[in-house]
Amino acid sequence: MTRPLPSIHPEEIDDINFDEIIDVRSAGEFAEDFISGAINLPVLDDSQRSEVGEIYKQISPFDARRMGAGLVSANIAAHLTNHFHSKPKSYMPLIYCWRGGQRSISLATVLSAVGWKVHLLSGGYGAYRKYVSSTLGAIMEKGGHFRVIAGLTGTGKTLLLKRLSEMGQQVVDLEGLACHRGSALGHDPLYQQPTQKRFENILLERFAKLDLCKPIYLESESSRIGDLQIHNGLWAQMKNAPVIELDVPLDVRADYLLQCYSHFTDDPVCLLERLAPIRNLRPAELINKWEEYINKGDFEAFVRSILQQHYDPAYAKSRKKTFTAPFATMKMDGVSADVIDSTARGIVELERRLTEDSIKS
Repeated sequence: MTRPLPSIHPEEIDDINFDEIIDVRSAGEFAEDFISGAINLPVLDDSQRSEVGEIYKQISPFDARRMGAGLVSANIAAHLTNHFHSKPKSYMPLIYCWRGGQRSISLATVLSAVGWKVHLLSGGYGAYRKYVSSTLGAIMEKGGHFRVIAGLTGTGKTLLLKRLSEMGQQVVDLEGLACHRGSALGHDPLYQQPTQKRFENILLERFAKLDLCKPIYLESESSRIGDLQIHNGLWAQMKNAPVIELDVPLDVRADYLLQCYSHFTDDPVCLLERLAPIRNLRPAELINKWEEYINKGDFEAFVRSILQQHYDPAYAKSRKKTFTAPFATMKMDGVSADVIDSTARGIVELERRLTEDSIKS
């Protein structure tokens, strides 16, 4: 008799030192999200999966299985030749598909017959997603010592988070994880945002490495970063967290943003297109003025105006509505490396004093 293949649950993945984690779903499914570290070896590609599905619905399940078996066998044969040919006898992979069904079992059965120590993920990717959602929710329910770094657009909040991280502080750079700078003009052409599912997986990986009993620094955000939604539990924690406000002069912020967003000054047409989301938020004459500045190449005037007339008022309104009043304000006369370093050290010292005062009380 054939013995059942060993299987594990999602929470056990990190407990076993697998040589590889293999996702046998199609490339399209894999692109949406995957278990971190997994490689994609589809047993049915996207077009084959679609074709088999149509036969299943329109003709019969038997015909679909017969056709699918041939396609799966051919794809597994190719993987044996191209990927598994040099694996040692001790090779131990974890294999999963969407629900832990026939696709993963097909490859696992063949590899097990060869003699490798194959494991299946019980419930497949679907179970893993439930695990991510429940675990992330549980972490947020516990709460943590969150500290929100706030400030008007262009105050160097991301630079400050980076410096705090370099100094050994716990930091979650949500914009970095989301591959977006958080505003209507925050799209970075060098990066594509992950899917919502992938974003949540990455977020769980980050929080799993943190000590919730120690300060965790994040940047003030809206509930969305580009196309991505911040986890509800984290958003609730952020709204109630102590706030450290950065105070930077307008001229400094404008100069800093001109450096950060050079991809827009290099491509005025793209910049004009990016104004679309805020066209209905400001008077037509103001939008026309911004377009005039851009067409003339007067980007300094544009940045100063959009800060004063749009971003600063929007921030003030959102800031008052969303987050708690700041318990500390850090005045900065620039966003240079020296100023950022000094500010980061000031925040660490502030936290040290607060901890000492708490212990004394």
